[in-house]
Amino acid sequence: MSFKSRLAALFSSKGKLEYAIRLTESGKTVQGFALFSRLAATGDGEASFRVGRAYLDGIGVPPSLGDGARWIYQAAQAGHTEAAFVLATLYTVGLPEGFEIQSVRDGLDLSHVPTSGPRHPDFHLGLHWAKIAAEAGSPDAQALLGYILTSGPEDLRDLSQARSWYDRSATAGCSQGHLGVALSILDTARTDEELSSAARHLMEATKGGLGTAFDILGRMYESGSGVPRDLGKAASYFHQAAERNIVTAQARYGLMLLEGTGIGRHYGRAETWLKRAATNGDTQSAALLGDLCANGGDLPPNLVEASKWYRLAAEQKHAGAARALGLLYLTGNGVHQDPDVASHWFKIASESGDVHADADFGNLILAGAAATSDEKQALHARFEKAAEKGDLVGAYNLGVCFAEGVTGEQNGREAARWMQKAADGVVNAQYWYGRMLLEGRGVQPDPTQALYWMEKAADAGMAEAQVAVAGLLVDGNVNGRRDHEKALALYQNAAESGNVDAMFSLAALYGGGHDIPENRPQAQIWFRKAAQRGNGLAQMMLGRYLCRGLAGVTDPVEGRIWLERAKAQNIKDAETELALLDEAQPDDDD
Repeated sequence: MSFKSRLAALFSSKGKLEYAIRLTESGKTVQGFALFSRLAATGDGEASFRVGRAYLDGIGVPPSLGDGARWIYQAAQAGHTEAAFVLATLYTVGLPEGFEIQSVRDGLDLSHVPTSGPRHPDFHLGLHWAKIAAEAGSPDAQALLGYILTSGPEDLRDLSQARSWYDRSATAGCSQGHLGVALSILDTARTDEELSSAARHLMEATKGGLGTAFDILGRMYESGSGVPRDLGKAASYFHQAAERNIVTAQARYGLMLLEGTGIGRHYGRAETWLKRAATNGDTQSAALLGDLCANGGDLPPNLVEASKWYRLAAEQKHAGAARALGLLYLTGNGVHQDPDVASHWFKIASESGDVHADADFGNLILAGAAATSDEKQALHARFEKAAEKGDLVGAYNLGVCFAEGVTGEQNGREAARWMQKAADGVVNAQYWYGRMLLEGRGVQPDPTQALYWMEKAADAGMAEAQVAVAGLLVDGNVNGRRDHEKALALYQNAAESGNVDAMFSLAALYGGGHDIPENRPQAQIWFRKAAQRGNGLAQMMLGRYLCRGLAGVTDPVEGRIWLERAKAQNIKDAETELALLDEAQPDDDD
């Protein structure tokens, strides 16, 4: 600045204002703010506005909502259009409870200014100041006024007036105005022409970087609404919306990356965006992350991480996540095993509409998980109501209630009646009904029908049924039917699903003496898997195999370890094997 200009600034308010602006723009914000403050104290509207913005933005002075709002208020009262718009925005977004904006000339009483707390919108005052600024020609205020007339309290809404203000704002080139026009069109659009018009306004809105416009365009290109269907463009728009913190776009873009839809598949980036969406409150993304961690995807399964994401979704009443979390607590995978906690999450899932969780919750209560008498009565009543309406899962649960005497004495006949009804479509009921027919509980024994129903459940993939049917087929206890090959397949399926009893039985079949080829290396593999999961008989057999080299590898040191573990579980043969092992050891003197 020339000496002449600086000299003029000493005597002219306009010159002082311009000098303060130059100081601020050149990075000398503290000096600029000091000069703005002196001018504002004289009642200069522009200076008051700039002091208010400085306080609101924390430029040249520590940020202060209270001081900023008061200076903006003074500028708006002086007729400053942009100040009126900012004031309208503050009221519409909301101020802390108990906060009242007064003119600076009325004095500052900072002891009454809340420093934190939730904000409370005042749409009526927002409307008042937005209208003043809008009528003065502010395109931003016109868009804000349209928003208030669209989304404010019922007594303020006027959609035709809102559209008029949006149109004026859009005509002036305001991005928010274009977004408002697009939303107004989409609210009532019935034709492709209307949808196309909305898309054009959204594209104009994206020039202002509005995340919502990018998000809506992404959905329109994804579905081909008003624009040609183009998944590549959809992914691009979702990405730009996601970068602007639009949660739904973060979730959608993450899913597109995960599935390779419209964009190259990239697991790592997909996980990053899904995590951002989940932490920003998107329940479905949290549940999906739980599934990805549990199933492994491109990485090994991580059940500890899975439980974290399932919990986040379950706490927001996501039925599937709540059930998955319940299953983790039931099995002790990724979390400590706790049937009572499992019962809690199954209850949440059931109340959120997951019928499978209803069965899980019921079974846990029946198995002895903590529940009051009132809870059991309510559970029984809910199952009974569902069963009488033809719900097969309800019929199954009601049958279990009668079989186990949840709310009183056991009633085998009623249990069998409801199990039979449920067996038409519920795998668990098929297994239960088969067991009841096999054992004659509430019905006449019928081994043939028992095997029929249990085999249906086994063929449907129920591990417990697979183990039971395989055992019957190995022993030939039903009508003399022996089928070791099918038994092997059933044990194999159940073992691969994690059933420890099946692992042991599969190993025993491979060990020889059955109607299938002997395969002791496979037997040792499955004995080891069952032993590692705490099966005492498997520990004893693995110890025997290792000590005797039955599968071709002899390792008496490891064998003794497994035999000692089996002995600790009171497996009698383990003690015999240890004695034989000691006898085979040479004396130290030799």
